[in-house]
Amino acid sequence: MNGRVANRVVAAVAAASLAAFPAFSAAQNPKAPRFLFSGETFDFGTIPEGPVAEHIFMFKNVGKEPLIIQSASASCGCVTPDWPKEPILPGKSGKIIVHYSTQGRVGPFSKTVYIASNVASERDRYELYIKGTVQSASAASRPFG
Repeated sequence: MNGRVANRVVAAVAAASLAAFPAFSAAQNPKAPRFLFSGETFDFGTIPEGPVAEHIFMFKNVGKEPLIIQSASASCGCVTPDWPKEPILPGKSGKIIVHYSTQGRVGPFSKTVYIASNVASERDRYELYIKGTVQSASAASRPFG
């Protein structure tokens, strides 16, 4: 009887481990889709207050299966990501466009964009970063000298 109980416990632990770590089991798939970004962080430098700042993060699917982005969200409502809604086929490229609203946000900023996809990873989500400094509209319009 103790042997059966032990076997059931081991089986339950193994099943729970696979359910808790799906990325680990997916990482064993050599055909899985994979991101290759040209850069994961973009520094806007100093930008004026008012206009919406935009950056395009380019990526390529270097895996052997279609890459699907389920969603993209940000650490702040001031950041709006746009992402491809169609699968990115192996060897093809895509882009994630990040818009940052500068209005009323004077000073340094650092924001994160979270990408949920079918890419096997140790992380739940892929992360992209933007940063910079917003200069007040009044300071930007002052003449030099």
